Amino acid sequence: MRDITRDPRGWIAPLTATLVTVPAGFIALLFGGLTPMACDACNGAAADRFDASFGPAWTVLWVGLLIALLVLIAGWTTPWQVRNASRRLALALTAPATVLVTFVAFMALVDWP
Repeated sequence: MRDITRDPRGWIAPLTATLVTVPAGFIALLFGGLTPMACDACNGAAADRFDASFGPAWTVLWVGLLIALLVLIAGWTTPWQVRNASRRLALALTAPATVLVTFVAFMALVDWP
């Protein structure tokens, strides 16, 4: 028989993930938004390379943060039953990891001057 009892601590993993992921996502978005100022003094070929690389990198950042948000929502909406505890934990660990991987990908995609 399947265990369908309610998990009294089912809220801990999604809450912890939210408290880590949301600020990290805002910091990544803020840093990404301030990135164009790194090439304010650039001109010529350096500015062209930076501009060409920033567009796709910015898209990757937004899509990755959106995926992290969807993972957070999935963590909160997973049924709070004991049998789903491992799924909730996996989603809770995946959300901040997605923000980290997305930010590293953004930094790697930008052709810095």
